[in-house]
Amino acid sequence: MSRSPTTYFGNQPVSPEEKTRRVMGVFNAVASHYDVMNDLMSFGVHRLWKRFAVHLAGVRSGQQVLDVAGGTGDLAYHFAKIVGPKGRVVLTDINPSMLSRGRSALIDRGLVANIHYVQANAEHLPFGDNIFDCVTIAFGLRNVSDQRAALAAMYGSLKFGGRLVILEFSRVRLPLLRRIYDAYSFRVVPWLGKVVVGDDASYRYLVESIRKHPDQESVVKLMSEAGFRSIDYYNLSGGIVAIHRGNKV
Repeated sequence: MSRSPTTYFGNQPVSPEEKTRRVMGVFNAVASHYDVMNDLMSFGVHRLWKRFAVHLAGVRSGQQVLDVAGGTGDLAYHFAKIVGPKGRVVLTDINPSMLSRGRSALIDRGLVANIHYVQANAEHLPFGDNIFDCVTIAFGLRNVSDQRAALAAMYGSLKFGGRLVILEFSRVRLPLLRRIYDAYSFRVVPWLGKVVVGDDASYRYLVESIRKHPDQESVVKLMSEAGFRSIDYYNLSGGIVAIHRGNKV
């Protein structure tokens, strides 16, 4: 699959290779404060969004789950408890700093035996076809340079009958909430990044990347083009985030 010649790093048009390099730099910079900043920026609500995504995944004991761009392991933690000792969770991230943080966090929480860690690009997953019962990606799809390639790779990794779950920022549906959210995003979030992390630029990218990410219906179209069927989505917090689901048939 050929890559699009241009994508966006925030609002800046760049080559896919340049976006991958810059996103790597962003997450190298924020990895040590990633969880703290998520709690601050979302007032802790991101944990509820993730729990609902895990619920919608419908994973059962003994199954195999792939968490793509899994960062510090929030989804992997819940999935590992669900699949149990006969199941397996594979946590991947392209960024070694994030993957290391996730591994350390999950070991500290007592999860060792059924979680595996693989540094991997979402566009080129190294697992072969028809392996996993469920694939998830939470707040990672907008950072991928070629979303179509990533969706194709995730489709291939799923077993027939398996499910993809995408948790991602989306388009706010309520006009008043949208105005409040925009003001908060562009004024408060970079300020928090500067105060807590000493890096407002990475969090300006975060805000800009959300606005560039496809809206709910556009993600449905991308999933359908990748081969997924029975696609649905749930708007959470007025559309600040959305959870998309689709099955491989």
